[in-house]
Amino acid sequence: MLIGYKVHAEPASIPVPSVNISVNGTDTPKEYVDNIKLLILLTILTLLPSIIIMMTSFIRIIVVFSFLRSAIGTQQAPPNQVLTGLAIFLTIFIMTPTFNEINTKAFKPYLEGTITQQQAFDEGSKPLRQFMLKSTRQNDLKLFIELSKLEGDVTKDNVPLYVVVPAFVISELRTAFNIGFMLYIPFLIIDLVVASVLLSMGMMMLPPVMVSLPFKLLLFVMVDGWHLLVKSLIMSFS
Repeated sequence: MLIGYKVHAEPASIPVPSVNISVNGTDTPKEYVDNIKLLILLTILTLLPSIIIMMTSFIRIIVVFSFLRSAIGTQQAPPNQVLTGLAIFLTIFIMTPTFNEINTKAFKPYLEGTITQQQAFDEGSKPLRQFMLKSTRQNDLKLFIELSKLEGDVTKDNVPLYVVVPAFVISELRTAFNIGFMLYIPFLIIDLVVASVLLSMGMMMLPPVMVSLPFKLLLFVMVDGWHLLVKSLIMSFS
């Protein structure tokens, strides 16, 4: 005898939190505007890594470090975290005078209420524009000025940042590639010498990279390579 049972399953209720985006606690229009400014500031902070990468010396430094690691032949030494961290601190060291000028002329007066937001942006963009233009080639800057079809007399003092930034980036890449080429030359000579010696000895099955790597590391340590490279990178921005 079969007995049937009916099981009534109650639907599981999953609590869904309510999301409400609003500006509370604003009794006056000024407080409402201040909250909107805070929201804009938080949005800008999310773009801060891109600003640091594209408008500072970080591009040249990290690309040169990548070329150095490829030239020596060490795929994971130093690791990416170490190279990125060193590049960030070198960027802070190089950009400190520019950041101090921005803080003195734009950020502090704006917080004190002596200048408006537009004036703070104009005053803060001047030191950064001067830094980028000092490392930007005239041909690259001229290219983006022509493509943007700017009207009127365009000078280094009033050229927009959206024109300066891409010109600065491709100029930095070109400079970094030039430095990378110079880094490759001594290590390439060691690879050629080691490959020729192994070929003359009939050791064709032995990878030349395995033999040349210790000699390249020895050369880099003997000439104090990190000191020379970092010094050259810092002096290239002066």
